[in-house]
Amino acid sequence: MTLSKPTKPQRPSNDEIRRVILRYFYLRNKNATSAMGKRGSAVKISDVKRELRDADGLTQQDVQSHLTYLLSQGWVEEKPIERQVRAKGGTLFPSVTTYYQITAAGIDKIEGPGEFTRDRFQGIRIDATGQNIITLGDGNQVNARFRSAGEALAVLREAVKSTAELDDAEKLDLVADIDTMQGQLARAQPNKTVVQVLWAAIQNVATVAGLADAVSNLAPHIQALLK
Repeated sequence: MTLSKPTKPQRPSNDEIRRVILRYFYLRNKNATSAMGKRGSAVKISDVKRELRDADGLTQQDVQSHLTYLLSQGWVEEKPIERQVRAKGGTLFPSVTTYYQITAAGIDKIEGPGEFTRDRFQGIRIDATGQNIITLGDGNQVNARFRSAGEALAVLREAVKSTAELDDAEKLDLVADIDTMQGQLARAQPNKTVVQVLWAAIQNVATVAGLADAVSNLAPHIQALLK
């Protein structure tokens, strides 16, 4: 009788690791009793790595590389704290300890937009334009006339982020195009030339990446915009 080799545990995807890290900061902030320290919302990188290793099995490399990504996206922020340290000779020199904590954008990423979520059109009198601007579940704001198109774009955006058929650079480019398309939907009349160029790029990459269903669901809405 031949014994089969034990199946090697499948590595979590990049997005799964990022969700674990962001949720860690979210829960730490939610349960914090102080700004810093053992129960603080802000935490040192050594504690982040240790706690995520013990609780979720993440390696130091997992935490470091994906924390860099979360920082660049604005979901997490650095808080450098400088203090004076006295050397043996009595000389004072600066010592900086960096803490990390979730941002408001990171909280909204998990909870969804709420009453206090910053409006990207803040300072503009929307009522004076005669438009009805609504906020979708993903936080994007679009003209109510284009709600269905915006929701279909949001579905495609999530599908792009979770697919294993694209590398991170390709995902970044495609999500940027989708977000630009969402921006057009806030206009009373989307720029057809911009929409057409973006749609061609999205179709080309997304279909190759095996996202045909999401693209197909979006297609009628885009065709309506181009009429």
